[in-house]
Amino acid sequence: MSLALESRHCGSVYIVRCVGRIVTGQESALLEEALKRGLREFTRLVLNVGGVNYVDSSGMGLIVRFLWHTRTRGGDLRLAGPTPFVTKLLEMTKLSAVFRIYPDEEAAIVSFLKEGAMTPAEEVNTGPRVLFLDPSPDTCAFVRALLTRHGYRVLSTGLMGDAKILLSASTVDVIVLGPDCGSLSSPSTVNILHQLAPSAKTVVLEREFKSRAADEAGIALLERIQPSPTA
Repeated sequence: MSLALESRHCGSVYIVRCVGRIVTGQESALLEEALKRGLREFTRLVLNVGGVNYVDSSGMGLIVRFLWHTRTRGGDLRLAGPTPFVTKLLEMTKLSAVFRIYPDEEAAIVSFLKEGAMTPAEEVNTGPRVLFLDPSPDTCAFVRALLTRHGYRVLSTGLMGDAKILLSASTVDVIVLGPDCGSLSSPSTVNILHQLAPSAKTVVLEREFKSRAADEAGIALLERIQPSPTA
């Protein structure tokens, strides 16, 4: 079976889910490219190996190499949901003492969130914390960069399930639903988010947000998330 990959981010954590074989050749090349994409913006990586049934020496070497890449940048690469094969492999090679290993993906993500994992820019920001929910990686990247530059502390994700994880681990002041949220902008979804963050202000962006000039869209977003004036 060839290697199938799914990648996404949850707050300051980048997750790569693997199904199949991690072996030298095309499979290792695909995984390497996915991890490189994550490292362009994140230093905290979760590799979900719950669907991996075989890893050769080259494939394991690739994973170890990216472990050191993340740690030299102040981050980490953590393994989630290892199969019996992967567990045995890690124990036999004694790499189980090198990696931080978690029973499932959520546990690995939360381990980072409990450490207050933030990007270097976020660490110096003291403004309100914003959760941005939108399935578009590009829209998330734009909003993260914009708000961070204006002093906000920003968490972003493309999945409702991940938004719940972030809200359970962090206190947020503003929840922003992006232009591609679709049904996620429904009153029932907003109500669920409000239950997890009852004091947070909620902003729903219109579809036209994506097609507006970047400067206009940015100014409009900043105006909408500012605290309401008090009487």
